[in-house]
Amino acid sequence: MTLIDAKQYDFARDRRRRIQIISILIVILVLGWLLWSHRNWPEERVVSQFFDALQKQDYETAYGIWMHDPQWKQHPEKYSQYPFNEFRRDWGPGGEWGLIKSHKIYGSATPKGGGSGVVVEVMVNDRAEHARVWVQKSDKTLSFSPY
Repeated sequence: MTLIDAKQYDFARDRRRRIQIISILIVILVLGWLLWSHRNWPEERVVSQFFDALQKQDYETAYGIWMHDPQWKQHPEKYSQYPFNEFRRDWGPGGEWGLIKSHKIYGSATPKGGGSGVVVEVMVNDRAEHARVWVQKSDKTLSFSPY
């Protein structure tokens, strides 16, 4: 085949191919953005469940979520470093946040330089100051944020 015998250039085919490539790139970018923006969703969900339990004044369930052990009552001695009475004092009606009537996950972040957990920021009772809860990535145990 020589240049004289070459096929006629198909503008429509080239346009379809260009649209397909651009569409695939847009889909990849959107999926990448969605995955990136929801990368801490499991940790945010655990914190939301914790505050839901506090809102219902179900402190025993909330403590189980905090310790990541729903069966904590069967072996309370395992949690002697932060016993239930102290937890209730911190998160109950007399605690820093008072009686929790509403909450909203404000955001989450992994500390600079990486880390073993995520800091989840929660707006409690529409206060300007937000609660910060540390969630361990490996087992979803909660604790007070060091940040």
